[in-house]
Amino acid sequence: MLLSFINMKLRDCGKDLEGICEELDVSREEMEARLAGIDYHYSAERNQFV
Repeated sequence: MLLSFINMKLRDCGKDLEGICEELDVSREEMEARLAGIDYHYSAERNQFV
């Protein structure tokens, strides 16, 4: 569910991962670590977790 929510925010809000993390008041490192735990990693080129 977190993956879908974050990718939706990245797609719909026009922000990058830093911007979304600031909006949600969570560190980028924590967000990336949580999603890496389910084998998803942020792609800056695609602006989504893949």
